[in-house]
Amino acid sequence: MKKLDNEKELVRKALTIGTAYAEKRGAAKFEEGDSANERLEFIYRLLVRDKLIQPMPELQVSQQSIRHRLALWAASLDKKK
Repeated sequence: MKKLDNEKELVRKALTIGTAYAEKRGAAKFEEGDSANERLEFIYRLLVRDKLIQPMPELQVSQQSIRHRLALWAASLDKKK
């Protein structure tokens, strides 16, 4: 897995967009006490369920791989604009 140049920035963007998507869809109501890792995992699983991103094999799912996959998703959103 090749790290992206601006992966941290893309993960923050994915967290922002994913949180708004989940709340608008009515799937979640995030609170301030929720950790970023919990939010990222929820967003990843929601996007997989809605077939917006490809799922990873369950043995490969980790915080690092989730962050990378969501960074790629956020980068693809920039390309669509």
